[in-house]
Order: sequence, then C-alpha cells, then structure tokens
Amino acid sequence: QVQLVESGGGLVQAGGSLRLSCAASGRTFSSLTMGWFRQAPGKEREFVAAISWSAGATYYADSVKGRFTISRDNAKNTVYLQMNSLKPEDTAVYYCAARVGSLTTTSYLTYDYWGQGTQVTVSS
Repeated sequence: QVQLVESGGGLVQAGGSLRLSCAASGRTFSSLTMGWFRQAPGKEREFVAAISWSAGATYYADSVKGRFTISRDNAKNTVYLQMNSLKPEDTAVYYCAARVGSLTTTSYLTYDYWGQGTQVTVSS
C-alpha cells in the first residue's frame, strides 16, 4: 500500500508559478513510477506529466510541455511538479499518482495509487 499526500496548490495569477509536492509513504519510493494528472470541473481526468523510477525518463502532455517540469527526490520520497507560465486553462484539481513497476505510462487507468488532490486556480 502507498499513501500519497499532495501540497502546494493555491490561487495564482496568469503567468505566475506554483510548485506542487507529493510525499509518498508505505513502499520503497524508488520502485514507483510517478505521475501527475489533473481534472477540471465537467472534464475527464487528464495526464499532465510522468517520471520513471530512476528519473531517467520524463513525459509531458503537449499542453504543458515547456512550462511544467516533473522531478523526484528518492531520498525524500517526494515528487514535484514545477508549474511556470500558468494559464487559466490550467485550473484544475491536481492529483499525484503512483504505479508499481518500471514502465512509465500516461494513462490514469494504469496507476495504482492516488493522492487526495490539490486545487490549482489560475486567474486571468
């Protein structure tokens, strides 16, 4: 079992930045592939970014590429999402997710564990 706790969400103006953190516990963090997803009201949950267990590979949705950066610190059991140049369309609840195994995927269906989510609101 893995517990995930997100933090760092909030209200920011367009063009601003936020850094989300996700602390994991309950399983060897370095064995987990980690991802960030988001869900806006009335929309399906969508992939944002993912990072392999070794941090050797990262993947991004086209909508955030060049603005968001995913990283991890295996010594601190934490994954981060640095979000720059935020836009109103980035407004959503952001979820941290973990999957057991080395395959890095972008489908939320393949992730085994989820955090409770943190709200990000970008005002225009």
